[in-house]
Amino acid sequence: MTETPSTDLAPGMLAFVAFLALAIALWLLMRNMNARLRRMSYARRAELEREEQQGARPGEGGDPASPAAGGPPPAEGPPGRTAP
Repeated sequence: MTETPSTDLAPGMLAFVAFLALAIALWLLMRNMNARLRRMSYARRAELEREEQQGARPGEGGDPASPAAGGPPPAEGPPGRTAP
């Protein structure tokens, strides 16, 4: 009583297809993230150049709580803890 090999879709083939789909999805996500980070870098560089042309130093005028803007200094220690 010899059994013949099955010609159905084997778990190995199904696992390969699932892995391939995940790999393609990861590649697309990484490509999208890289493009967004590059755009943010270009926007930040343009902002710094614009500040230099206007004569403002980086850190001035942006965040009212920054020490350069005359705001209070940052709290010491990890967030959520108060000093004794």
